Amino acid sequence: MQLEEKCDSHMELIGKSLQHVGEKAHTNGKLVANGEATVSVKQEANGKPDMPGKCLNTYTWQEIQRHNKETDQWLVINRKVYNITSWADRHPGGHRVLNHYAGEDATDVFRAMHPNLDTVQLYLKPLLIGDLAPEEPSQETNKNSQLVEDFQELRRSLEDMNMFKANLGFFFLHLAQILILEALAWLTLWYFGSGWTVTILISFLLTISQAQSAFLQHDIGHLSIFQKTKWNHLMHRFVMGHLKGLSADWWNYRHFQHHVKPNIYPKDPDIDMGPLFLLGDSQPVKYGKKKIKYIDYEKQHLYFYLVGLPLLMPVYFNGQSMQVMYLRRYWADIAMVSRFYIRHFITFSPFYGIFGTLLLIYLVKFLESPWIAYVTQMSHIPMKMSTEENHDWFSTQVLATCNIEQSFFNDWFTGHLNFQIEHHLFPTMPRHNYHKVAPLVKSLCKKHGLQYVNKSMLKALGDIPRALKKSAALWIEAYYET
Repeated sequence: MQLEEKCDSHMELIGKSLQHVGEKAHTNGKLVANGEATVSVKQEANGKPDMPGKCLNTYTWQEIQRHNKETDQWLVINRKVYNITSWADRHPGGHRVLNHYAGEDATDVFRAMHPNLDTVQLYLKPLLIGDLAPEEPSQETNKNSQLVEDFQELRRSLEDMNMFKANLGFFFLHLAQILILEALAWLTLWYFGSGWTVTILISFLLTISQAQSAFLQHDIGHLSIFQKTKWNHLMHRFVMGHLKGLSADWWNYRHFQHHVKPNIYPKDPDIDMGPLFLLGDSQPVKYGKKKIKYIDYEKQHLYFYLVGLPLLMPVYFNGQSMQVMYLRRYWADIAMVSRFYIRHFITFSPFYGIFGTLLLIYLVKFLESPWIAYVTQMSHIPMKMSTEENHDWFSTQVLATCNIEQSFFNDWFTGHLNFQIEHHLFPTMPRHNYHKVAPLVKSLCKKHGLQYVNKSMLKALGDIPRALKKSAALWIEAYYET
């Protein structure tokens, strides 16, 4: 740690809102436009800059990187150093996403994951402890500074183009689609009765409704669609809890970890499927060398169809959501999920009875499960998986994701998650703008020699079992080696 104090000329900068992209804090309290992309945040609501009463220290990367433990966490945002140790447990996105970036530059992930920077700035100010030393680069030395700069410049351009502004009408049309499908299911049952043919038809309608609800809650969970944050949270709870019967908080904490470190062991919970499935290159070898054989991993690409596809939603996600929701006392989620079941009992129990209604609910979840499993896994399982390599934000997201070719059906079927690369780079961007920014992202990948993977739907679906079979072969080799 350097003990150089940055006082008189620098005091006017300390605590101000984070500077606009293209500017960075430099020595002597001046801002130098050098293309180094930082974050654009408005000043505090009352318009007064924060003026700490004491001078702040400057730190080297070597000093910062030592504070990377759960009990001692620092991170850097726009050359400002923050001690987030005491705040981590209160972080709305969960403490783990902060710990995943402890000791690192978090400028791009901070900007990517927070749609409302005005609010976040209020929480950041008390955590500020200093600045990067003037001679230090803005990112760790192993990161590609030119790529970081180019990506931040791209984000600034997209912000200027209003690519992060949501079209309310678009999302309300999707909500209307869901409600109409549910209403059609009930009207069909009420008009025709509860015969087998009708049951199959309403199950089909409810399955589409549930899958589209999954995509809509995903949108609302990431975006700030409404002006007031509390309304956004309430709408997310409504769609996730009332329409789908799952916990919104459970989804947030799990899904945000996936976004900040996709396909990174052990930070991404979505790739921790052991002991059922072994993914990537390192996990199968680790299991094999330790002679771990909970099941016959040689056939995991086959039982993916028997276990992974049909049980993801009704067993794994539903069970985990229930467990987390009750153990952590997520009372608001419990209330919304209770409404989901009460609504179904009121609507369908006159025709099927209580037990029959429960069977209908889980039949729909069973039918929905392959749909969601394919959409969520085809863009990640076949891609690179590794332990932490501390890449820049752009490289981390591009290497772990791939796109599926655009078409009207693919867009609808995947909830626009066929644009996984754009979604991961810009999680708070509304999905109706992904196709507009894709050519710019592809161009940046080409400039820096990163492969921009865009597949057909059929190839992407087939790549899942092929990736599982490849991982199984690595396990076999490690398990049976002498």
